[in-house]
Order: sequence, then C-alpha cells, then structure tokens
Amino acid sequence: MSPLFDLRDETQLLPGMRQARQAIARGELVVLPTDTVYGVAADAFSPEAVQRLLDAKGRGRQQPPPVLVAGEDAMRALVEEVPEAVQRLVSRFWPGGLTIVLPAQPSLSWDLGETHGTVAVRMPDHRLTLELLTETGPLAVSSANLTGRPAAVTIDSAIGMLGESVAVYLDAGASATGIASTIIDATSLVGGVADPVVRVLRDGAVTRAELRDVLGDLLEPDPETEAEPEAASGP
Repeated sequence: MSPLFDLRDETQLLPGMRQARQAIARGELVVLPTDTVYGVAADAFSPEAVQRLLDAKGRGRQQPPPVLVAGEDAMRALVEEVPEAVQRLVSRFWPGGLTIVLPAQPSLSWDLGETHGTVAVRMPDHRLTLELLTETGPLAVSSANLTGRPAAVTIDSAIGMLGESVAVYLDAGASATGIASTIIDATSLVGGVADPVVRVLRDGAVTRAELRDVLGDLLEPDPETEAEPEAASGP
C-alpha cells in the first residue's frame, strides 16, 4: 500500500510533504488536495512522469494535463505572453478555480502530450499545495480519478481508483466544493488576432457571469442554457 499522510495531523505533515517532494523528484506520482478536487501530480518537466500520470488515469496524449503553479512569476515562465485581459483575470481569480490556456513558451523543454503549442495553467487556492509547488516547481496535475469516473473529493475515493500507481497520498479532508476549475481558452488574445475571443472550454468554479464582469465582450456569448459544472480533466 502506498503511504498515506494526513496533513491535518502535525506529526504527519512534515514527513508527508517531504515524501511527496522526494516522489516528485523521482518521477513518481503524488495525490494532493486542491481548492477544487483532489489532483494527481507529476513533474511537468519529466516526460516519463507525465506519461505515468496519463497511464494511471487511462488517458491518451490527446488529453494533456494542466499545470499548477505557485504564482504569477511561475506562470510567466511557462507562457509566451500574458495579455492585459489575462492579467486582469489572474488578479481577480488567482489563487482559485480558473485554469487559463495560453500559448506555451517556445523555449520550454517538456512534453505534456498533444498540446498544440499551448499550456493550461492555474494557481490553486490551497496553502499546503502552494507550499509544495514552491519547492518542486510547476506540476502537471489532473483530477485524481480514472478517466470517465467522477473526480475524487476524498482521499479514499482517489486511493480506490488509482491505488498503487501513486507513490504518496496526501489527505487534507473532503474537498470544500467538489467543483472543478473553470477552463478558458485565451490563446486568441496573443499574436494580434483581429477579433480575439475568450472561449469557455469547461464550466466550473468560476461562473461565466464572473468572467464577463472582467472580460466584457471579449468573452464568447453565453450558451442558451448554462452548462452544469463538471469535474473532469484538470482539478
């Protein structure tokens, strides 16, 4: 059985964080809490670790994982450009439940899968996960579930689905909301596109009304019926 650490227990907190860092450094997988749902994490700059993550979930390279970062500086190192509208979104919703897809920095040496030159980035609103990200650097993180199954909102659910494919499990109690992050595509804001538009790829923790409050007409028109929040792909 892979080791399980309860981060709410002070006697387990430091050993758990240490073993998680060591597992990431070895290219292994760690299940960790976020502000949305539990995520399964791997070193974003290790192609072998990312492939291990995809294999554990039963996903192909056509579904690359998002990347969690510790802050804006880390995001800027990963993306080609941060448009002014994206900066407004980050200032409003980070740390929090908004994942933003942008063109990736061309000089990066990594392989997340079939990203078509983009990266999906998010800063989670969870103190211990942010602490881990500060120490490990950006992590490829997908929801801690098997593809096609509901995202894990408890550590027991994650263990039941991912089992021994994960080296270390970090428990912080049940997820606060169980609603995955909203994912938006802001790639058209980069490169001088004539009529840029931000598209919602997945409805989630941040509503379209909240996005429109920041973006105005840059956000795509609302669908006729609001989509239900879902917990798929990234946390």
